[in-house]
Amino acid sequence: MSTLAMPSINIAFQQAASTALARSQKGTVALILRDAALADKTYTLTAPSQIPSEMGTANQAAVRRAFLGYEKPPKKVLLYITDVDDVIAAGCAALNWLATQQFDYLAGPADLTATEAGVIKTWIVTQRSDNHAVYKAVLPGLAADSEAIVNFAAGGIDIGETEKLTAAAYCGRMAGLLAGTPMRISATFAPLPEVRDVDRLTEAALDAAVGTGQMVLFWDGEKVKTGRAVNSLTTITGKSDKWKKIKIVELLDIVQHDLRLAIDDNYIGKMANTYENKLLLVTAITDYLRSLARDGLILDNFTCGIDVDAQQAWLEENGTPTVDMNEQEIKEAGTDTNVFLMVAISPVDAIEDVTVVIRL
Repeated sequence: MSTLAMPSINIAFQQAASTALARSQKGTVALILRDAALADKTYTLTAPSQIPSEMGTANQAAVRRAFLGYEKPPKKVLLYITDVDDVIAAGCAALNWLATQQFDYLAGPADLTATEAGVIKTWIVTQRSDNHAVYKAVLPGLAADSEAIVNFAAGGIDIGETEKLTAAAYCGRMAGLLAGTPMRISATFAPLPEVRDVDRLTEAALDAAVGTGQMVLFWDGEKVKTGRAVNSLTTITGKSDKWKKIKIVELLDIVQHDLRLAIDDNYIGKMANTYENKLLLVTAITDYLRSLARDGLILDNFTCGIDVDAQQAWLEENGTPTVDMNEQEIKEAGTDTNVFLMVAISPVDAIEDVTVVIRL
């Protein structure tokens, strides 16, 4: 049985690894918009030309901004249209529909309230913890303290219209920019060619904003750019500062998604839980990580193997004394339907801090 299953496992992981970088270049954006003419309708758009003509002018502009992306435009933009008086609340139709979709970044309407932003934050965090989703959201001025929420803080965004845009109105643009940022780079200092100016902050104020988990915009003397690409995480408990980086979380999300999907499709219920078959899974995951290292997404010091501590704890809890067992015996012991693996990786970050010393 294991001989027949081994190729499908390896192929699944190889396919996931070979497309990881490409998939990261064109993510999917989800937008919740309010529009009386299209209330309760949903759309899946792959190009700006598909924007419904019945949609209000401001909403059409918001969708076009989402499609601007960064290195590349998003692969898709999903739209859920609510009526102008509808409120985004727990259990609302918009969030129920989004729970059935696959997307990377979510943004709300231009008039998103602080209460609604809090509802979206709670929904995103719950979807990630309970349903293994890799959803993230860009929300205006929300100190969410979560790696899944980008706290976008900018004002006076001048794109040449009569009124300057608020942070809420520009979150869809930021969601599209992040969805179009491949994992080999970060969105730090990404230029925004359509923006003429933005509320200007001092260097000290910019540093303070980033330090409190805000993604900001700034004028560099010639053009408007994004600040450091950080999420809203500020409380580090059992995590490193790397979890504050949007680029790092994006990589960890895609690795988690790939491993879970490949294991579910090609391993769960399809192989006997023997030590030999556990090693087949370790080999497949190692090959996947090796491919990510070749693409420059992680360092080549990664490890993957049986989690001896977790396996030993399970054996003890289930009536098998381990005091006289060596490490290899613990690894080879039967664990019913359970497989305990430990993967350690070091994501490759982007160049963001440069010191140049000029000597005369």
